[in-house]
Amino acid sequence: MSVALVTGSGGLVGSEAVLHFGRHVDRVIGIDNDMRAHLFGVEASTRWLSARLTETLPGYRHHDIDIRDEAAIDRLVATYGRDLSLIVHTAAQPSHDWAARDPRTDFTINANGTLVLLEAMRRHAPDAVFIFTSTNKVYGDTPNRLPLVEHETRFEIDPAHPYAAHGIDETMTLDQSTHSLFGVSKVAADVLVQEYGRYFGLRTAVFRGGCLTGPNHSGTQLHGFLAYLMKCTLTGRPYTVFGHKAKQVRDNIHSADLIAAFDAVWRDPPRGEVFNIGGGRAANCSMLEAIALCEEIAGRRLAWRYDPQSRVGDHIWYVSDLRRFQARYPGWRITHDIRRTLVDIHGGLVARDTPLGLTA
Repeated sequence: MSVALVTGSGGLVGSEAVLHFGRHVDRVIGIDNDMRAHLFGVEASTRWLSARLTETLPGYRHHDIDIRDEAAIDRLVATYGRDLSLIVHTAAQPSHDWAARDPRTDFTINANGTLVLLEAMRRHAPDAVFIFTSTNKVYGDTPNRLPLVEHETRFEIDPAHPYAAHGIDETMTLDQSTHSLFGVSKVAADVLVQEYGRYFGLRTAVFRGGCLTGPNHSGTQLHGFLAYLMKCTLTGRPYTVFGHKAKQVRDNIHSADLIAAFDAVWRDPPRGEVFNIGGGRAANCSMLEAIALCEEIAGRRLAWRYDPQSRVGDHIWYVSDLRRFQARYPGWRITHDIRRTLVDIHGGLVARDTPLGLTA
């Protein structure tokens, strides 16, 4: 029997992983204790999606386990042992702002939880492939030292800089920068996953993601920028943009494109490799550009305000250089630009069973 285990299975990337790999393995095991609702409130709950997966996928088994629970995780991984062919680790505390409120919880979820999973894999499923969703925040605020040029709707990198054509690559230093506490906990997990590949020879891959998004995102104010932006546009809820004249730029990768990258790694796994992953030059936007697109797609104006105080460690401009991954996996490419991604998010929000409270 071939088994895949997905942590954070009720979240955006986790649920997409469940749906995708459920078509390729005999059973998918999901781990999700709806910590997202505890972190961000009821609107961010993943219960609705976990229930939908359980109801609709015959080969899916859901477990309400905290990834920090070493005994429970060890028992679960031992149950399937060498039948486990894949572990996709997406469970995390994902917010800059929340991490500063409770650094201990942030670190134990992101760093200790990852260690618990790696150790269980090493003991019971050493031949599995381990895929970890890290973050571009491991680079701290180093990207803000790049030479940037202000335009009408965005900041852009100086066209003479080596990053101008393709974005930021994996050689950027992680050191001597302000990360936010969230960034620190993710650095610890990121390096752990690398080391279990390099030191123990396990088949591990780290994806340093830009903004990960898609129609299943339970977006909230502190996490899920495009999904929450579209939700606010649809519902009339006010939205606040923090700092950088609302011209800060992010690359955004649709969950379908990210899962396609996971699939490529599963079929041809590396050991301890790191890849920057995001929308790259094919899919990036500033806050001002994202707001304009949301308003156009939704046919409504967004009620937003500007707070000049930027968030600690927040990037002014970040676009991922995808060439390292594409060189290793030449069959993979970005298929969703920003418009197509936002159209999908809009459709997902409108179609959900949970009422959005839309106004006329």
